[in-house]
Amino acid sequence: MNGMNGLFSATWQWWVILWPHVLAASVLTINTFASAHAILTKRDNRSTIGWVGLIWLSPVFGAVAYAILGVNRIRSRANQLRAGQLRITHEMFGAIPDEKRLCDAVGPDRTPLRSLGVLVGRITDRPLVDGNAIEPLYGGDDAYPRMLAAIDAATSSIGLSTYIFDNDPTGKIFVAAFQRAIQRGIDVRVLVDGIGSSYTYPSIVGPLTQAGVRVERFLPTSVPIYFPYANLRNHRKLLIIDGSIGFTGGLNIRDGCWLSHHPRYPVRDMHFQLRGPIVAQLLEVFTEDWAFASGEVLVGNEAATDGVRWTPRLDAVGHSLARGIHCGPDDPDIGRMKRVLVGALATAQQSVRIMSPYFLPDDAICQALDVAAMRGVTVDIVLPEHNNLELVGWASTAMLWQVLDCGCNVWMSPLPFDHTKLMIVDSAWILFGSGNWDDRSLRLNFEFNVEVYDRNLARTLDDYITGVIARSRRKTLADVDARSLLVRLRDGIARLFSPYL
Repeated sequence: MNGMNGLFSATWQWWVILWPHVLAASVLTINTFASAHAILTKRDNRSTIGWVGLIWLSPVFGAVAYAILGVNRIRSRANQLRAGQLRITHEMFGAIPDEKRLCDAVGPDRTPLRSLGVLVGRITDRPLVDGNAIEPLYGGDDAYPRMLAAIDAATSSIGLSTYIFDNDPTGKIFVAAFQRAIQRGIDVRVLVDGIGSSYTYPSIVGPLTQAGVRVERFLPTSVPIYFPYANLRNHRKLLIIDGSIGFTGGLNIRDGCWLSHHPRYPVRDMHFQLRGPIVAQLLEVFTEDWAFASGEVLVGNEAATDGVRWTPRLDAVGHSLARGIHCGPDDPDIGRMKRVLVGALATAQQSVRIMSPYFLPDDAICQALDVAAMRGVTVDIVLPEHNNLELVGWASTAMLWQVLDCGCNVWMSPLPFDHTKLMIVDSAWILFGSGNWDDRSLRLNFEFNVEVYDRNLARTLDDYITGVIARSRRKTLADVDARSLLVRLRDGIARLFSPYL
């Protein structure tokens, strides 16, 4: 017994002597690994320096803070979720314009718009396709009846992907239309985001299922309430009918967007009807997302449920050149949409017009806007006067000085809240879709946008934005500077969270 006590006493004495050294070595190892991770993965030098400084100046705490807040788990999670996913592409050789057509519709080789087309082609690895007819739909009052009519006229397949699908009067009208389609023998698939499906309770998933609709939720969550700042959301809005008619833009399925229904919280929005080869690119994205969420392959191989029903039609029906741009946190190039925006701003020679409900651009995009304005380009940015997400509105106000100071024009549109997402360059190039000008759309969520080269359509949309500006209030640098100290402090604190809003 005395021997055992002596051994224990000697071990304890050695541990008392050694533990500070073991602790110091452990802290040194942890700090070294955390610093190395920051140096190798962070692209922003200021962010890297900040994290490395915190790691070494606050031992243990700094490394723990970096592990929790500094590691980009969003992209890692997205890559893990969609690793090995089937990629679906359609052969579109017959719809790709030749050099003469590109010269006529876009411009000669190496001119600004042609350079923009080359850039977007390299970013997306998808072709610019000709023969499209694209029609703007001004709000739910215009879009919903058109979408419902297309559903009722479907002859083979209907695919809907949406962020929000509310269980309300408008949602129930769509459920009834899908049920009628199923009764006619149409293949119907509905994909709703896991968060967006919970904006109303009970969820629309129940009524859809009862109607016989095959419905899936994209990354469903166990949280019973919606959270508008969640990550890895499928924010895309796609409706594809028979592989020949498509609808996309910013419009969700909810009563608030159907203004003639006199909703309590009205929302103005813009959607687009597309016909022609571009619909094949909408279908590619929908079928990939559906395969990920459901495990069912609709097209692309022998396991396809019914490849004929989900085959696109590539007939030319119009004169617009268009290309789909899908982006998400699983992209090999996570900055692809930011590069499109910066490239478009660098291309501009005369005018840039932007409408966005959520405007929180980072420094690179702000600088691109400023450079365009300082080159003499007229830059008009139209934002909602009253934002439906107050934190976003406050944070947006806190950064407006960056674009106002260099000559950009900012216009605040009156109620109802305007959810339109639209960009026009030189009355010749158009970008529309689900993406906003914020980090959530550019890095954290799955989005789909369309670029279009069509001067007639661009002039029509220019006229529309001119009408919005005519009823909007101009926001000046003096207005921003005139905010009270408490308001500026509130807005500044909100801006600190802009990467997560």
